[in-house]
Amino acid sequence: MKQLVLDLGAEPARSLDTFEVGANAELAHLMHQFAQRASREHFAYLWGDSGAGKTHLLQGLAATPGARYIAAAQATEADFVYSPDISLYLLDDCPKLSPDAQIDAFALFNQIREHGAYMVSTGPVPPVVLPVREDLRTRMGWGLIYQIHGLSDDEKIAALTHAAEARGLTLSASVLPYLLSHFKRDMRSLSTMLDALDQYSLETQRPVTLPLLRDLLLQESQEPKA
Repeated sequence: MKQLVLDLGAEPARSLDTFEVGANAELAHLMHQFAQRASREHFAYLWGDSGAGKTHLLQGLAATPGARYIAAAQATEADFVYSPDISLYLLDDCPKLSPDAQIDAFALFNQIREHGAYMVSTGPVPPVVLPVREDLRTRMGWGLIYQIHGLSDDEKIAALTHAAEARGLTLSASVLPYLLSHFKRDMRSLSTMLDALDQYSLETQRPVTLPLLRDLLLQESQEPKA
């Protein structure tokens, strides 16, 4: 069980279909259009709080043929070289671009527009207040701008309940509200804890009730942090 708890930071597979839509129906539809290169707009910028789903959407788009995912913090010069084989560029967490990478990103934006390719970029705030070069900030404002709205507590509980039902896992009524109040609140961590609860229930031959959840959370809190 401890292995599962320590693995809470693991990255699950992400796709557009596993994105919890909530109040983002229009945005989700747009992302499917970008996946098919069927959008009239060739540029989109997504912003929102950490855990809202920005990276989830970009990595889902990255699974489509002819797409390139660029994590700003780890970006290299080669990432910003335009290729005719790439029709969709995905630039994640723009404020983390280095000064040199901002120059490269600016050039890539211009080439994408020239060749009719597509770009989706993300950040924590709207383009107008992004802490990047003014010319790049202007490019980020090209096309459509969407705020990603995080799920409400009720929507998170509904999504987790659906996920539990899909795997045949029965939860007592108090488990999910307690989990939201006593654990990380982003859906990635909540979903991974649901996996851990499922495995712990099987290992201990106990139903998923509040006492089981408390035991698991206690174990997680006692694990040494890396």
